[in-house]
This record gives sequence, C-alpha cells and structure tokens, in this order.
Amino acid sequence: MPRLLAALLTVAAAAALAVGAALGIVALLDATPEQPNTPLITYETAGQER
Repeated sequence: MPRLLAALLTVAAAAALAVGAALGIVALLDATPEQPNTPLITYETAGQER
C-alpha cells in the first residue's frame, strides 16, 4: 500500500508540475513584445514638406 500511495503522489505532483509549466509557457507567449511601431520604409509624397 505505501508503494501505491507513493506512486499516486508522484503522479499528482508530476501532473501539477506539467500544468504549471504549460500555464507559464502560455503566459510568456501571450506577453506583447516591447518594440517601437515605426515603419521600416517611408515614401515621400509630392506635397510633403521636408
């Protein structure tokens, strides 16, 4: 019986660790990167002043 209890506790701990890791990865992927919203290419128009 103690081996069965140890096995069940190990399975429960592994499942909790897997769920925590999955939630952490999802939280990291959902984070928005800090980058400026500037265009790489700009086109000048005829009426635009310099």
